[in-house]
Amino acid sequence: MSDEKKTEEVREEAAEAETEEEKAEEKKAEEKKAEEPKEEKKERKGKAKEEKAEAKEEKKAESPQGASDAYLRLLAEYDNYRKRSQKEKDSLYADIKADTVTKFLPVYDNLVRALNQGTEDEAYRKGVEMIMNQFCQTLEKLGVTKTESLGQKFDPKFHNAVMHVDDEEKGENEIVEVFQEGFMLGEKVIRFAMVKVAN
Repeated sequence: MSDEKKTEEVREEAAEAETEEEKAEEKKAEEKKAEEPKEEKKERKGKAKEEKAEAKEEKKAESPQGASDAYLRLLAEYDNYRKRSQKEKDSLYADIKADTVTKFLPVYDNLVRALNQGTEDEAYRKGVEMIMNQFCQTLEKLGVTKTESLGQKFDPKFHNAVMHVDDEEKGENEIVEVFQEGFMLGEKVIRFAMVKVAN
């Protein structure tokens, strides 16, 4: 046998050995993948998808049309954010205002009680009336209005019935007495009127 043939045979044997080693390594890698928990496989697949999506976005951004689309999308997102934050700000302001006014309403109730009490001291009475007028003007400036109750039909959206009376002279569900005034801030009821209802 010539040296060339021997060399060729050795090369073929080495090539076969290499392919067998490669096959063995591939088999080991497949076994490892099979042994990997499902979560790790999902993570790996998820990362691959994210990388593909990022690559697509980068390609789009590189083109003039893609850059324009990205800019318009960003502009729309910012506009939505601005509107949403302004709406939240307005809502928060209205809630705080309503909460603050509600805390002052017992002062109004006490002024009403003071005016309903008879007194011989006219200067005292006039002073309480002036305080009451100023308090009502301040409420008006804040956008607070009284709920119309006396003589109106009972409406659970605005009134809280605490007493019931049968009176043939009055209409059905007519409010005959107001124990505590109700108030609204714009369209929102901040305190229900406490009333007596007939029939």
